[in-house]
Amino acid sequence: MDTKVLISGAGPTGLVLALFLRHLNIPFRIIDKLSGPGLASRAMVIQARTLEFYRQINFADTVIAAGIKMRGIRLRESGKQIAGFQFDEIGDDISPYPYVLSLPQDDHERLLVAQLRTLGIEVEWNTELNRCVDHGSSVAATLHSESGESTADFRYLVGCDGAHSTVRESLNLSFPGGTYDEIFFVTDCDARGLHFDDSVNISLTKGTFILAFPVRSKGSFRFIGVVPPGHGDPLHATFDDIRPILKKQLNAEVNSVHWFSTYRVHHRVAENFRKRNIFLAGDAGHIHSPAGGQGMNTGIGDAVNLAWKLAAVLDRRADTSILDTYESERIAFAHTLVESTDRIFQAVVGPGPGPAFVRSVLMPYIIPWALRLRAIRRAQFRLVSQTRIHYPNSAISRGHAGKLRGGDRLPWLATQNNFAPLRSLDWQVHVYGEASDNVRAICDHRYIPLIRFKYDEAARGAGIPKDAALLIRPDGYIACVATSRTLDELATFLDRWKIAPRLTPR
Repeated sequence: MDTKVLISGAGPTGLVLALFLRHLNIPFRIIDKLSGPGLASRAMVIQARTLEFYRQINFADTVIAAGIKMRGIRLRESGKQIAGFQFDEIGDDISPYPYVLSLPQDDHERLLVAQLRTLGIEVEWNTELNRCVDHGSSVAATLHSESGESTADFRYLVGCDGAHSTVRESLNLSFPGGTYDEIFFVTDCDARGLHFDDSVNISLTKGTFILAFPVRSKGSFRFIGVVPPGHGDPLHATFDDIRPILKKQLNAEVNSVHWFSTYRVHHRVAENFRKRNIFLAGDAGHIHSPAGGQGMNTGIGDAVNLAWKLAAVLDRRADTSILDTYESERIAFAHTLVESTDRIFQAVVGPGPGPAFVRSVLMPYIIPWALRLRAIRRAQFRLVSQTRIHYPNSAISRGHAGKLRGGDRLPWLATQNNFAPLRSLDWQVHVYGEASDNVRAICDHRYIPLIRFKYDEAARGAGIPKDAALLIRPDGYIACVATSRTLDELATFLDRWKIAPRLTPR
């Protein structure tokens, strides 16, 4: 069984999983029933946390060069801006990427495919997974391609095959949730009268909302929203039904329409993300409203989380039970995301006095005032950028000191570029200040790289405890926080999980 992992589905989630596995030197195959990358722009937004992951594999600059940086959020009503803020005013000490990147999914996928090709990996297009059987020590997958049907064995199978996942259905996993009553529209247009080339714009009115941001080139925009109430057959609405709404809410004079579609939105989370040797990631495991630009980024987060854990187990550099933490970490976040986006969506466009209060009082009066507060703006950036995701209840999260606890994302320190060592995709210990002899001994004994940084004002402001040992996971999250009084926890953690860095002699 030379090929250890089968990835079914070559959307962004599957492609990112493939990229990370390639960098981790894990043999795999990636298949997709389509003939090539998608042709629709679909998901548009790449968040800061995703770019941080791409930075670890030297891919961030390529993606950024292809996209459009959106540096702020603007709230609009009847064409006028009523509130807004710039990300780089409040996020440049949170992430190296204090903005949202606009990049159509089809362009994004082509970049991912090309990057895989430079690493010697080709996606097997026109190849579909028909059946899979988990035998305990391996998964037998029956594949259908242009050359016929074949069966191959893999140690693990990952279903990245979308909302109608064959992998999920083969596991008989339920996909509970619901469908919004409202019908969404999405369109890419060339338009005049808009003056927000560097921002995400949100326009709210009774029964609908519109997201607007630049796409591909100057003068071209993506509009996402809800077909306004009162339309007889919203699922079959045309662009001409939407045109007056864009004019009224955004002053948008549309010159040409590249494409337009209406669709229903589901909010669902699979019963499980893992069943023995088979995993779900991306839309196969969770789907929700597109309003927050979180869906694709969440799938990519799944891929990164799973990739290093699969690699650690396959290379015998971690206890096999570490794979259990994939589901516990990612399914918890998926539930939180679906529930929060559902509450926000219903509060904005739903019927009744609550949403009416949001639209008539909160949006025009209270929210503009609240966004003047730096703390509120920073909280909003952390929320949309996914830099707030953390795993405090994970089995591989231990210890706390200062503002940090196990499971937190490592704070970004621009003064010292402390994310640079994360390119190793390996376990490492960070000490901000002086590393004690005991910390050095623990790291030396287990071949854990020890990286020392200055304890400067930025470290203090980020809540990093001086001289503490921070055990960093391959995905940039803190696994263990240990002070001089709790160093035994660090040693115990490393031994319990049988952690061995990639450069450890066998």
